[in-house]
Amino acid sequence: QVQLVESGGGLAQAGGSLRLSCAASGRTFSGYNMGWFRQAPGKEREFVAAISWNRVTYYADSVKGRFTISRDNAKNTVYLQMNSLKPEDTAVYYCARTTGALSAKLSEYNYWGQGTQVTVSS
Repeated sequence: QVQLVESGGGLAQAGGSLRLSCAASGRTFSGYNMGWFRQAPGKEREFVAAISWNRVTYYADSVKGRFTISRDNAKNTVYLQMNSLKPEDTAVYYCARTTGALSAKLSEYNYWGQGTQVTVSS
């Protein structure tokens, strides 16, 4: 059984930074591709960033140049460094593990964390 636990969310001002962490337990972490998604109130869950087992990264256009995804396989943890935050980044952020290839599609992810709230004030 795979468990994903996010942390690091909170309140930030516009232009500020936050770093999210996602700790994974269960089966081998290093061989899987991981992703971050977010869901704002009244909106569908959307892709934010993904990282492959060999650290190839992929970003949504809305966060490219501001957010950085990384992983530490020794700690079974994936991170999302969020800089230059905007009010429109306010959402619950979810960590997830793919079933296979690196992907931006929700349907390609089969394990999800419980989410962590990020609120950006203007």
